[in-house]
Amino acid sequence: MLNQVMDFAGEVLPGSCALPPYSETAFLAELGERLRSSRARCALSRRELARRSGISERYIAQIEAGKGNVSIVLLLRLASAIHGSQVRAA
Repeated sequence: MLNQVMDFAGEVLPGSCALPPYSETAFLAELGERLRSSRARCALSRRELARRSGISERYIAQIEAGKGNVSIVLLLRLASAIHGSQVRAA
C-alpha cells in the first residue's frame, strides 16, 4: 500500500521540480487539478470519493478548487480511496 500511496503522491503532489520561492496558491491549485484528474481517470464522482475516503464532498470540492489546505493524512485517505478504485476497475 505504501508504494501505491507514494506513486499517487508523485502523481498528485506538484512542485517536485519547483524551485524556491514556492507559490502556495499555485501549489494548491495544481494539487487540486491533479486530484480532479486522478478522480476522473478512475471514473469516480466527488460523492463516491467522499464516501470511500470519509472526507466530505464539499471539502473535496474545495481541495479541487485550490482552496483547501489539505493535510498529509487526508491525502493518504484520498490516495487509498482512488487507488482502491483502480484495483477494482482493472
